[in-house]
Amino acid sequence: MPPGGDKASALARFAAGLREFYMAPYRRTFARVQRDEDDLFMLMVFAESLGVPNPATWYTLELMPVMYERFHDWHRRMGMERSPLDHVGCC
Repeated sequence: MPPGGDKASALARFAAGLREFYMAPYRRTFARVQRDEDDLFMLMVFAESLGVPNPATWYTLELMPVMYERFHDWHRRMGMERSPLDHVGCC
């Protein structure tokens, strides 16, 4: 036990160190999976605008204004040089 410290804080620091030790090798994998899920969600929201039939268009319409902020990064990551949407002038 460290001098002047209590046992609970020492255990909490030790647990945090163990968590970091076991999660560090997988951090890149977790980030890639999260990005892939975000890309799929973005595709679902803008599917109808891109010409892909989407049965959930009515429900995704209200999400479009929120997703416009991230649209530029998304279409660049998908390999589109310019925005494929006429009404989104991000480039």
